[in-house]
Amino acid sequence: MREIIAKKRDGGVLTREEIERVVMGYVRGEIPDYQVAAWLMACFLRGLNEEETLALTEIMARSGERLDLSSVPPPTLDKHSTGGVGDKTSLVVVPLLASAGVSIAKMSGRGLGFTGGTVDKLESIPGYCTALTAQAMLHQVQRIGCCLTGQSEQLVPADKKLYALRDATATIESLPLIASSIMSKKLAGGAQHILLDVKVGAGAFMTTLEQARALAQLLLAIGRGAGRVVAALLTDMSQPLGYTVGNALEVREAIETLTPGGHAHPRFRELCLRLAALGLRLCGLAPDEEDGYQQAKQRLDSGDALAKFRQMVEAQGGDPRVVDEPSLLPTAPIVQEITATTDGFIQEIHPRIIALTAVQLGAGRQKKEDTIDHAVGIEVFKSVGDPVTRGEPVLRVHARTNAALQTVLPTLQQAIVIVPHPVESVPVVLERLE
Repeated sequence: MREIIAKKRDGGVLTREEIERVVMGYVRGEIPDYQVAAWLMACFLRGLNEEETLALTEIMARSGERLDLSSVPPPTLDKHSTGGVGDKTSLVVVPLLASAGVSIAKMSGRGLGFTGGTVDKLESIPGYCTALTAQAMLHQVQRIGCCLTGQSEQLVPADKKLYALRDATATIESLPLIASSIMSKKLAGGAQHILLDVKVGAGAFMTTLEQARALAQLLLAIGRGAGRVVAALLTDMSQPLGYTVGNALEVREAIETLTPGGHAHPRFRELCLRLAALGLRLCGLAPDEEDGYQQAKQRLDSGDALAKFRQMVEAQGGDPRVVDEPSLLPTAPIVQEITATTDGFIQEIHPRIIALTAVQLGAGRQKKEDTIDHAVGIEVFKSVGDPVTRGEPVLRVHARTNAALQTVLPTLQQAIVIVPHPVESVPVVLERLE
């Protein structure tokens, strides 16, 4: 092991066998964490080339249980978002694509830090089970075409162990290590097609277009190297996505977006349609994205996607009445609006301020073991570029207690910047990469 650490420390290129010795030795408990920590720091400082990154990803993907989707009707697709503020996209895109004939066995994570997790959102639906076994996932996808569940403990154990060590050794912010962590879970998920939503802006981990592009290109290279069909959208996270930040609030918004004639946020609906269009084209169900977009729009407008969401909720033990009566979702007892202090135009809605305030209210976790309050969160009534008049509501806070509300109000007043001159709105999709 000393030789492998020294080789990478000195800028050498590791073989697949050397990487396997480190990763699998660590998973089996044969190599101590202090040596793996030294190896991670060498990788962080010296970098990994594309071949090393692909090898690391494939070894991690094979470190535990893998989903075998051969019994599921093709095409199979998996989707990944790099995380953002108000990012409830999977709740719409998964049933939307499934309603068009795509098989999706999607495993999602929990929220940590300022970004919310799809699993936490789903658990605000009474009875919804997010702990499906691999067998239950396959059975459900064979039957209704989709499932949305948490990650199995047996899936990619190498990633869980390495991620915990990276967190403790300040080696998180390495593109090859980030990319291999993301793609190892996608490869283990078994889908032939992988759709990537790489967020960019103040409410994302990648704050600049250059960073996001570099990550997307690496994710695509790994996917292609592993024999998958992959494509990525770089999407804007310079402001919260949609009208809501908070678990039950976001589920309610997803249901509104799936409901024909519902109150859908234009940017959020557009992103869902663009992702679905790309997914349909990737899977060969649409000749081009324009056709895919029209197909996706028709599935949303006809209620097919909503019917598929209801089917999925019911299949996973959730209360399907929530789909028609979102008022059955958890609600917070204290609700207060924040109004504009002046006339003008919205120049900025700070996504991190909104997100961290939502976490403070109890909608997210500051530590892994924190419990979530599904009812609390923030509604955002305006987008960048919108006109606003003094006294008009711009935010609505949903809090558990009056004390919690009073604590966050001063911070939230700083979240919205209003200027006297018109401001250009920002497109939600910035680039497509393949």
